[in-house]
Order: sequence, then structure tokens, then C-alpha cells
Amino acid sequence: MSFLQSIIMGLVQGLTEFLPVSSSGHLVLANALLGIQANTGILFEVMLHVGTLVSVIIVFHRDIFSMVREFFMVIADVAKGRGMRLKSSPYRVMTAMVIVATIPTGLIGILFKDFFEKAFSSTVVVSIMLLVTGVFLYTANAMKDGRKGPSDITVKDAVIIGVFQGMAITPGISRSGSTIFAGLLRGFSRELATKFSFIMSIPAIIGAAVLEFSDYRGASVSLDELTVMLAGTAAAVIAGTIAIKFLIGVLNRGKLNYFSYYCWLVGLTGLVSVFLSR
Repeated sequence: MSFLQSIIMGLVQGLTEFLPVSSSGHLVLANALLGIQANTGILFEVMLHVGTLVSVIIVFHRDIFSMVREFFMVIADVAKGRGMRLKSSPYRVMTAMVIVATIPTGLIGILFKDFFEKAFSSTVVVSIMLLVTGVFLYTANAMKDGRKGPSDITVKDAVIIGVFQGMAITPGISRSGSTIFAGLLRGFSRELATKFSFIMSIPAIIGAAVLEFSDYRGASVSLDELTVMLAGTAAAVIAGTIAIKFLIGVLNRGKLNYFSYYCWLVGLTGLVSVFLSR
């Protein structure tokens, strides 16, 4: 893998991980076009996931710091016999609900991992799922801004959004697009739906990285190879940070439907290409 290939892969991962266009399909396509060597492919994917994780932390560092603090305060309250006292802080509620949302996501990822991986080989499946993502995005753009704030998030809300995030393992389904859609469907404000979607991606990204690394059976990596992969990781951090801020701006301006048109175009192109190749 060359230095340029690494940077391109990092840019693709960073941009498509957070823009609602399905990172899995784009990353697999870029991987195939660039011919990344298999012995470091999985390790590089893990490093790219770490890069996008850093992007979320950069953009939402204040919220994440408050949530981590509240997490340890909950532990302290429980140890002192005060109970969880969830309603004492909006960040405490949000922390608990992110944990709840991660449960169905994790279960879906573990139970159906092999099934979803097989779907990567089907252009038809990816194309159809991109059409579905387009529907999610178009509908989300048309929805009115909800009134729910962090303190109003319920267990039911978290479970439903967690299921949508789990479904996004399917290639062609956008994680950010489907979870923002689910949040708006549950009455979240646009700001909360966006923030909750990105912050709940942290455990999901960590989980995906762990699952991928567990499959790593490659040879040892040289210092030169590591340097090249670190360049791609840095590119993923920069691209991911830009993508998150850009998507927040798009949502605030009510222009999410532009991404739906893109998903429909790519999905239809994929289906037509399959039809013409027969």
C-alpha cells in the first residue's frame, strides 16, 4: 500500500463514516479499486476506525467529557446507596441511554455478523439498501423538528435507535442517516438527534474495530508500513471532523434531501449495471 493509497482510504473512511451515504459500500469499493494488500487490510481498517473515533471526540469533546464525568458520578451515587439518580442531569440521562442503545446494536452485530458480511459480495443488496437509505434521508428532511431534549430520552427511544444502528451493518445502509432518522421519528430535536447519533457511534466504532481486529491474522508490520497506515489514519481524523461539522450544517439548513438524491442515484446505477451485465 502506497502513501497516497493510504491517504485516499483515510479520506474515504472519514468522509463516508459520518456523511449519510454508507461508509461500508464506499470503503469496500475504494479498497478494491486501490488494491490494498490483504496482510495489512484488516489492521488498516481498525486504524481507520480509530481515526474516525478521534473525530467524534474532537467535535463533541465537551459533551463527552460531561457524560464521562456523570458516568463516574452515577457509580459513586450507587456505591453510596443513593441510586442512579438519572434525572439529576441531562448528561446522566444521555449517558445511560447511549449505553442502552449500544445493547441491541451489539447483539445484532454479533449474531448477524456473518450474514451481513456475505451481503458485501452482492451489488444488488448494496444498491437496494442505498435506495432505502435515500428514503430515510428524504423522510428525515421532511420531518418537523421534535421537542425532546436529553432529559426526555426514554429506554424505548434508545432501544429503537440502537436497532436502527445495528441494521446499518448492512452494506448500503448509512449509520448516521438511519440513526438520525430514528431519532427524529421518536420526536428528538434535530440538534439532539444529530448529537445522539454521533456520540452513540463511539461504542459502535470501538466494537467494530474489536471485531475486525479479532479476525486479523496478518504478518508483522514494518515501521514503513506503520508510517503509511498512520498517514491514512490522520487523513481519516481530518476528513471525519470536517464531515461531522458539514453534516450538522446541512441538517440545520434542512438540506438532507441532497444526500437522498445521491443515494438513489448510486443505488439505481448499481442495479442498472447488474441488469446490463446479465
